Amino acid sequence: MNGSPLNGRGAAVRTTGPAGRLMAAEIAEQPEVLRRLLDEGAADIRAVAERIAARRPRFVLLTGRGTSDNAALYAKYLIEILLGLPCGLTSMSTTTAYGARPDLTDCLVVAVSQSGGSPDLVASTTAAREAGAITLAVTNNAGSPLAAASEFHVDVLAGPERSLPATKTYTAELLALYLLVQGLRGEDGTTAAASLPDLAARVLARDAEVRALAARYRFAERMVITSRGYGYPTAKEAALKLMETSYIPALSYSGADLLHGPLAMVDNVSPVIAIVTDGRGGEALQPVLDRLRDRGADLVVVGPQAQVAAASAGFALPTEGLAEELQPVLEILPLQMLAYEVTIARGQDPDAPRALAKVTETR
Repeated sequence: MNGSPLNGRGAAVRTTGPAGRLMAAEIAEQPEVLRRLLDEGAADIRAVAERIAARRPRFVLLTGRGTSDNAALYAKYLIEILLGLPCGLTSMSTTTAYGARPDLTDCLVVAVSQSGGSPDLVASTTAAREAGAITLAVTNNAGSPLAAASEFHVDVLAGPERSLPATKTYTAELLALYLLVQGLRGEDGTTAAASLPDLAARVLARDAEVRALAARYRFAERMVITSRGYGYPTAKEAALKLMETSYIPALSYSGADLLHGPLAMVDNVSPVIAIVTDGRGGEALQPVLDRLRDRGADLVVVGPQAQVAAASAGFALPTEGLAEELQPVLEILPLQMLAYEVTIARGQDPDAPRALAKVTETR
């Protein structure tokens, strides 16, 4: 298939070749990307975090679109749980469309973006800085307009991303945000995260297991993906990947929200994927899993071995000894592979989803 989508650095790239080759290659790069960020980027992130911490922000606002918005949601959990600071996700249109100018004195505003090129992110960050905020851009492009508009910048060092669906930039954003938050609390997160590259490689080597799971969803008309706690951003990102590559309507819910109404649409032919984090989030999800089993849902679990064994099918993650807040970096990997395999099985090209561009210029 021929095309010229934009990569993460803003350059046109041809996608001539076998369907999905770019997405597959970039999924496979993730252990290397995580290792590079730990080896080459962690010290810079720690230095930025120390400078921001010295300013003693009172609360945090996070901004992003699409995949980066899901990474920002992950950071919201980190900030509220590990830093104890109030934190929110912004609605950029209040600034860009309505012209609102709230007083952001002593607020840390973090804009997360792979390309750093979307006009609404740049405009809202500029407005936040003018309103007194401490501004930080987390991007895969140190030369981007968003990085230039921000007081501080963190480069996730993922390298050019040529496939339209973001994969390696997402996990790089997660790790960068984790290291940032650890730095803000005066900690060095590299030791706790040191095993991630090797664990990621172990997960990605099990592509045959994912291919077998994909057969369940080749003809799916819709899917439900659920989790709680740190796993909830994973559910949202997995749903996004499935929708933008295979075009399957995939609905993501917090397990708690699923019980408040949407559970009614789940029946004995409804495919449900549950991301069960090994920790408090997974414990909170247990009543939801029980209700799904009671309804006879076609339940697949991504999580610890014991949880997978209790489901009809699943993918066991090597979570032993890994902090709950780092598990989302692993959780998304088999789900990225699942989106790829389902798309290929349906005869489509995941590298070039219809109607999408790499840099989406919302305003």
